[in-house]
Amino acid sequence: MLADATRVRIILALQEASELSVNSLADAVGKSPAAVSQHLAKLRLARIVSTRQDGQRVFYRLDNEHASRLVADAIFQAEHSLGGTPRHHHADRASE
Repeated sequence: MLADATRVRIILALQEASELSVNSLADAVGKSPAAVSQHLAKLRLARIVSTRQDGQRVFYRLDNEHASRLVADAIFQAEHSLGGTPRHHHADRASE
């Protein structure tokens, strides 16, 4: 489910904003609303995102903190795989 970069970007955008409409997500990830809607349908089936309807608008949010943690851990692992000092370790050193 997280092998697609657009889905990862959607999850990251939802981490920052907590709740967004399809159009706002499309702007955030640089894709068309139709494409984002297709990705959201898959994320919803996987229970990674959930929805809230307000009139005609549907808002999406991460279903739980586990989805958010899963993406963060995947990004951290990818940074370790690239070699060198991962970006997330630089923040640890700044606080020392």
